[in-house]
Amino acid sequence: MGKLKFLVAHWAAKASVVALKITKHNGTNFPGELAIKICPDFLKYIDKPETIIGVTGTNGKTTVCNLLIDMFTADGQVPLNNRAGSNINSGIATSLIHGANLFGKCKHNLGVLEIDERSALRVFPYVKPNYLIITNLFRDSMKRNANTEYIADILSKYIPKETKLVLNADDLISSNVAPENPRVYFGIDKMDSDIKECTNLINDIRICPVCHSKLEYEYLRYHHIGKAHCVSCDFKSPGYDYCAKNVNIDDMTMEIVDKDGLGNYRLISNGIHNIYNMVTVIALFRELGYKHGIIEKLMSQTSIVKSRYNAVPAGKVRVINQMAKENNALGSSRAFDFVSKEPNDKELILMMNCLGDEKHWSENTCWLYDCDFEFLNDEKIKKIIVTGPRYKDYILRLLIAGVDRAKIVDTAHEIDAPDLLDFTPGEDIYVFFGTDSLALGNKVLAKTIDLAKERGDK
Repeated sequence: MGKLKFLVAHWAAKASVVALKITKHNGTNFPGELAIKICPDFLKYIDKPETIIGVTGTNGKTTVCNLLIDMFTADGQVPLNNRAGSNINSGIATSLIHGANLFGKCKHNLGVLEIDERSALRVFPYVKPNYLIITNLFRDSMKRNANTEYIADILSKYIPKETKLVLNADDLISSNVAPENPRVYFGIDKMDSDIKECTNLINDIRICPVCHSKLEYEYLRYHHIGKAHCVSCDFKSPGYDYCAKNVNIDDMTMEIVDKDGLGNYRLISNGIHNIYNMVTVIALFRELGYKHGIIEKLMSQTSIVKSRYNAVPAGKVRVINQMAKENNALGSSRAFDFVSKEPNDKELILMMNCLGDEKHWSENTCWLYDCDFEFLNDEKIKKIIVTGPRYKDYILRLLIAGVDRAKIVDTAHEIDAPDLLDFTPGEDIYVFFGTDSLALGNKVLAKTIDLAKERGDK
């Protein structure tokens, strides 16, 4: 009976795929939602790739997945993936439906799946990754994810015991998830820019989880990311199996050292969060048996997805879309930190909460006060345009951060924001928006580019 119900669900979902293509709604999770509604344990029955690489964590999982998919593709493989859909159970089901024949047999040997942390209880009973990458665990949306202990506990409970974990040794939270599972650790060795005490508003692990004494850091990168030990017991950061050394942002190079050798890599981004993403991907490929030289070649053919970060010369300025995850203090803090350190003068448009449906949806705005808006109190940032339904909240938060009120310009209507820019020759213009406001953000970005070109021609 279960198998018959599965086939009915699968065929109905396959039929919906055809209907969605005809109506040009290809990017929807409807096939997976339909299949699970008809057959609640649909994921149990549908065939999966022989090798599955799962990627989860608070920040960086989409970038890591995209890099993995691009590199496997460059290596001549065709990995099943959920890049076009969501990372919850219905999105994963949709990807498996697309990758299966009419009888549910998978047509792919390899799968790369982004998995939402909270969806672990709905996904892992049926989809058992051979390798699971956990990029990091931070405080996330208060509406969904509460705190890091809550998410770490979900993962520890539901990750399959046979799954090998690829973990960030510089994150004392995610590195201790599912302690009985086989694991390897990656990280970045001490850098000249490291500090000893946290300067961010959020530090999600200040005391030892074993004896509750204070943690001391040998070096700290941002928030709780770094190398630490307890002053009273043996608790400490794990050692590295894959260690990035001699990271040189000026030359855009780094070395990766492991027990079997050393590789020299070109950086594909100068942002420390993206350097971590690179090291993560390299560790996974090394676990799969790839030699450093091959990984270097494959990585040289990749880049950070342009929807996350892309700089376009326009007129006499550069216009840059900068992804900043909605309601996520860490995501925006990392983006603000990165932008503040860039050398050119800048103007910013902040529109991270522009969902277009504020009459029917609201969020807990306390994330604004966990986010380091203080990074925007910088002399090279000449103007900050705040827009959308939360523009008044942005004004208040920027003032608390010490930003000069004269630098802050506001408009309730996002599409009007580019008209308020100065387009001073030689500066960079950043448009901050998230995935929930992607379509609107792209419209604002396109208008900004058009105006920059017009100003440049005068």
